[in-house]
Amino acid sequence: MERWVVDISEWDPTPQDLSFALSVLPPSQQSSVTRYVRLEDRKRALVSRLLQYALVHQVLAIPYDQIVINRTLEGKPYLECDEVCVDFPNFNFNVSHHGDYVAIASEPLCLVGVDIVSIVIPQDETVIEFLQSFSSYFSSFEWHNICTAGTNNDMLIEFYRYWCLKEAFVKAIGSGLAYDLDKVEFHHSCWANISVNIEGKATREWRFWLLDLGKNHLVSIARGHPRSASGSYMRTLRRSEFDEKEYHAALHLPNVGFVSRTVEQLIPVSHKAPVHHT
Repeated sequence: MERWVVDISEWDPTPQDLSFALSVLPPSQQSSVTRYVRLEDRKRALVSRLLQYALVHQVLAIPYDQIVINRTLEGKPYLECDEVCVDFPNFNFNVSHHGDYVAIASEPLCLVGVDIVSIVIPQDETVIEFLQSFSSYFSSFEWHNICTAGTNNDMLIEFYRYWCLKEAFVKAIGSGLAYDLDKVEFHHSCWANISVNIEGKATREWRFWLLDLGKNHLVSIARGHPRSASGSYMRTLRRSEFDEKEYHAALHLPNVGFVSRTVEQLIPVSHKAPVHHT
């Protein structure tokens, strides 16, 4: 179980720095980074992939050149592994980036989803207009809580809290945007002890955490049962069924805090830094 986060606003790479960091990745991954034109988008995509390779390397001790990361049809990344994953039958990870931060979370048995939101005040419309465009994604209970949160800023923050949790859930199961988000209803006690009702039914097979990253950014973690995985993602897992005792032991493991990483820390030691001649 790992939780890492990188503040990309603190990384101001030269074109040479970008090329060097990109060279850590296999060619198949490089093209998914270079397709972005804006520097900030390219930085997020690059750091997202560096986090995946660095985490897999640290947790499973797989050499970088032997790590194979693919994506499901819905776009969820997963590790292609055989005997190396025996100790962690459902080792899986999820990444998210928004605003200044890029984060990754991994779990040995349960599904994991992570989502970051940057609480941004709408520029071209009022807060009410912005929120109204998302109303269909919330249950009537959640929408009432958003609309009665207080000031416009209070409503915006409440919206992002719910949205962050919903995205983490959808990313954990690997369904992409196809899931009906209004059927995933969250309950909480001051945003602790978070639980979820799915299609009107309470479930005890999921746990959620909502944390403040600072600088008006939130991050959420979803941890759930492997049998909830979407069809294409289910096929990437080794096990989907567990006895109740074994599963609940994994579900109720303490959540670990996010560890701050720099981009330099994601570069393998074997990947020697280039020498610049003047």
